Amino acid sequence: MTAATVEAPRALTVIPAVGVSSNGGHSAESAPAVLVLPGGGYAKTTDHEAEPVAEWLASLGIHAFVLRYRVAPDQHPAPLLDAKQAMLWIRDGDHGLNVDPDRVGVLGFSAGGHLAATLSVQVASGDPALDVSGAVPDLSILCYPVISFVDSVHQGSVDNLAGMGAAPDVLRGLSTELHVTSSTPPAFLWHTADDQSVPVSHSLAYAGALSGAGVPVELHVFPSGIHGIGLASGTPGAEQWTGLCAAWLRRMGWTA
Repeated sequence: MTAATVEAPRALTVIPAVGVSSNGGHSAESAPAVLVLPGGGYAKTTDHEAEPVAEWLASLGIHAFVLRYRVAPDQHPAPLLDAKQAMLWIRDGDHGLNVDPDRVGVLGFSAGGHLAATLSVQVASGDPALDVSGAVPDLSILCYPVISFVDSVHQGSVDNLAGMGAAPDVLRGLSTELHVTSSTPPAFLWHTADDQSVPVSHSLAYAGALSGAGVPVELHVFPSGIHGIGLASGTPGAEQWTGLCAAWLRRMGWTA
């Protein structure tokens, strides 16, 4: 898929990387980009996990794109179609930013973390034009993500995405820990141990699958913090995640 054929996705907010240049305060040099996928149980997309997170990424010198993907009553593969289209547009689209096409990642919270993981493990959308390598992120950042649709599930996400009473094979197909391979991109994950909505076992399962496949992974489990704390400002322990993630991105060669 070329730049001429990539269409702009629906409901996408663009926040350019902040830098020192003559381009209105935004860096005109090639920079990495990250697609931000807010959570909301596939029922909504949550504001505090959207633009504020993109602004933090932009402050690191990363172009950020916030996607308000389709949610219930739309079901799978609608959100995945939106996310894959967004990934391709970020790499090749006419958005006016100088994005490094070899450094395009994804960051997701909760159900948005599940969507990010489905991109990473190459769950099929059914559209051959979108099920291509360019739609696969080069790294992922998963924040208290929904991972499994078969073990300790977040029932709201399962019902909203797959439908009530979904067949076991559908649920396994959407359980991203079951589809990790050696080609799955590296990941940074964080969770809180006392998350009552999405158990920490979700992050542990995905991190374990990555490690077993030989894929670089960094996982942080903080003692406490309610589900959905976003940037986690003021939450002891968990508020460290942005600094830890920034350091990881620096080690990955994405920031200076």
